[in-house]
Amino acid sequence: YRNMKTLGFVCLLIVGIHSNSDPCESDHQVVRNQNQRGQENQNVPLKTIENSVCQFACCLFKEISSGENNGNVFFSPLSISTAFAMLTLGARSETLTQILRVLNFNPQISENEIHEGYGQLMQMINRNHEGSQMNMGNVLYVLDRLKPQSRFLNNLRNFYGGEVYPMNFKRADQAQIKINKHVAERTNGKIKDLINNLDPLTELLLISYIYFNAQWEKPFDPKNTKKSKFFVDGNKAVEVPMMFGVGMFKHGYDEELSSTVVQMDYKGGASAFFILPDKGRMRKLEKRLSCERMSRWRTLVSKRSSVNLYLPKFSLYGTYDLKNILYKMGIKDLFTDKADLSGITGQPQHRVSQAIHKAVVNVDETGTEAAAATGMEIVPMSVPVVIRFNRPFLMTITMDNNILFMGKVVNPLKKD
Repeated sequence: YRNMKTLGFVCLLIVGIHSNSDPCESDHQVVRNQNQRGQENQNVPLKTIENSVCQFACCLFKEISSGENNGNVFFSPLSISTAFAMLTLGARSETLTQILRVLNFNPQISENEIHEGYGQLMQMINRNHEGSQMNMGNVLYVLDRLKPQSRFLNNLRNFYGGEVYPMNFKRADQAQIKINKHVAERTNGKIKDLINNLDPLTELLLISYIYFNAQWEKPFDPKNTKKSKFFVDGNKAVEVPMMFGVGMFKHGYDEELSSTVVQMDYKGGASAFFILPDKGRMRKLEKRLSCERMSRWRTLVSKRSSVNLYLPKFSLYGTYDLKNILYKMGIKDLFTDKADLSGITGQPQHRVSQAIHKAVVNVDETGTEAAAATGMEIVPMSVPVVIRFNRPFLMTITMDNNILFMGKVVNPLKKD
């Protein structure tokens, strides 16, 4: 075995949303066709990223939800995808091929187009969104005696806006304090102790983060929030704070997935989709979830109608060992002595020893603790549809057709 050095890798997501045949393989051709049609558009790189992140999101969700994991799920496919795309700037040979394959990029698309697409996407996300806070960024900490390749550093800065800082990892305690302080500043204090037990042998530490805080366009009135039963499964029910809103909501019913879909918009342009499968149909929904289905939901919910909506308040904290998950999905060499990241330092003796993704989401009535919200509006004189999210459901949060976040709420009282 080669004498491998370790590359610390943390993919971080912070979200404050206060309101406020193998399916993966079969869908891949759909994404490729969309990419090919998109060649006619001016924003080919951006469209490429949108399609690939969506496909990656579906496959990653199915991998996380598979097996015995019947609990809550929450992650940012965009944050994870961006972090690993940054690694491809320095990955070579089979290591590079495996990453691009799992991220679902069409082999006919050039690497330059991929990085241009991520750059465009980050500019879009980091622009001013009135009524919401959104911040996405990337930080690379480098052992102070190490000299990363200038081409890698330039591309990291130019495409991904990456910040690069020298760090003395051998003084692990001091390095850990500095890194945690930096992350806390970038995430509005939501994450204060990201790094624990930092390895003094670390040579590079890559952090990708997203912070998002938004308010509903139509907030719920907190006075209408009451305790109500949420049926975790056929045998267990828990008492949860259930929000209630009356108004004109975008919603529809997906016959093929036996699921009700509700779209709720945030100030600033983002939207949340809540997907409630019929009783006993969650596995069917998870199995058939695809980019094509999610794209159809936008048409399905294009019209508003009168709804009495019941939605639980909840907070989720997701922590995932991406090393194990992505190894199963096909990124194998990156985590072994076969890794080739020679484009980062000029030497191949580096591998990723750890890849952790942390995600936080809070969903409540308004988005600002001190805000007084009234959810009243005039509605037509018609019998409203009653939609109760009182059993497990899925959620996605999107911005301009990009899937920022994805999750499953099985028990609103469990935070992880």
